[in-house]
Amino acid sequence: MDTISPATRSSVMAMVRSNRNKSTEWRLRASLVRAGIRGWNLNPTDVFGKPDFVFRSERLAVFVDGCFWHGCIACGGKTPRSNTVYWERKIERNRRRDRLVSVQLRRDGWRVIRIWEHELGTIGSVMARISKALASEVSRALLAGRQG
Repeated sequence: MDTISPATRSSVMAMVRSNRNKSTEWRLRASLVRAGIRGWNLNPTDVFGKPDFVFRSERLAVFVDGCFWHGCIACGGKTPRSNTVYWERKIERNRRRDRLVSVQLRRDGWRVIRIWEHELGTIGSVMARISKALASEVSRALLAGRQG
């Protein structure tokens, strides 16, 4: 049971801001560095939706979505037992925002990769997805250069 009022709890929680989640973004960052994949920006604020990683020249936006916060179905989508309605609404808003951000970025000519937190357990497959996306864009650019 909470020992402070709902209004006070809400005020305190509103002040909490995310600052580079070590279990997700930092783990992928370390893997990108180890793999020698370069040319990305971390947490750029000037790209719609604030992707976790952006490869500007390849127009590739990469998001690492926490399983709890973004409602991963593969992880069971567990909702806390207290304040259930609040959490269900919060997670659904996050999921809706994720879909809208992906659609808008694609309309703006970006390719989007979304990685679930649990997928970082098989980092090799994650790195393969990113490498494949980067390689396909480089090939496309080379072909366009030859034709133009």
